[in-house]
Amino acid sequence: MPAKQIYKVVFINQNQIYELYARQVYQGDLYGFVVMEDFVFGESSSIVVDPSEEKLKDEFENVKRSFVPMHEIIRIDLVEKRGAAKILPMKEGRGKVTSIYSPGKK
Repeated sequence: MPAKQIYKVVFINQNQIYELYARQVYQGDLYGFVVMEDFVFGESSSIVVDPSEEKLKDEFENVKRSFVPMHEIIRIDLVEKRGAAKILPMKEGRGKVTSIYSPGKK
């Protein structure tokens, strides 16, 4: 029996770069959104605790399905095994291209 597929999804959320792992990623019925389901996080019994991954685990703890705007997706990869989920700061002056929609920006 083949192992379950895992997708690494990198996207922009509130001026931060989120890197998450999920078992299901697909284009949803809601036009312009990518759906992520069945999030994969590290073992909670692990001795080494990554604070960034714990923050993401808490944020998505009760989330069954997440709809990410397509224009905020940076990359989706089908990976062999899960890495560490993390939140990265966006670098200032990342070029002349900016996202169309940014909540909180005026």
